[in-house]
Amino acid sequence: MVQVRLGGSLQSYSGGRGSFEIEGATIGQILAGLGEACPRLKPLLEQGVAVAVDGQIYRGSLLQPVRPDAEVFILPKLAGG
Repeated sequence: MVQVRLGGSLQSYSGGRGSFEIEGATIGQILAGLGEACPRLKPLLEQGVAVAVDGQIYRGSLLQPVRPDAEVFILPKLAGG
């Protein structure tokens, strides 16, 4: 299980819950599991979020492997460029 923390405004969609334990070996599996665990988050996850794994931000890297002991943060979509 991976400990997943929600950042920014995402906690307002999870009833104030800031973390979840999710089964998954890739970013895509973790996002899918998070959407099942908290259905109100699912539309936001499908629109796109930033995922930080051990301090490195990944966007659009659904196949990126994630170790079970990794530190994972889900952040609202980052704007700018």
